[in-house]
Amino acid sequence: MPYIIKEKRAVLDPAVQHLADAFRALDDDANLAGNLNYVISKLLLSLCPAPNYQRFNDIVGALECCKLELYRKRIAPYENIKERENGPL
Repeated sequence: MPYIIKEKRAVLDPAVQHLADAFRALDDDANLAGNLNYVISKLLLSLCPAPNYQRFNDIVGALECCKLELYRKRIAPYENIKERENGPL
């Protein structure tokens, strides 16, 4: 995850919080994946109004890094807790 400077976070974080609040307001955990896919797709398409390979490549790379960061920060620690609770393979 790019640990961006505080000035940029100050601009982006309120929008992220607003979006997270909108997801909670939907109260639709059963469709979280679909709702998330919609929002991410809509955002990315709005950032690529015209075909541009470099932009597409940059976005796909950012998505891959987001996936890896989610795994590193949230999923791996959760798996470690469960392994301690239930034993290894």
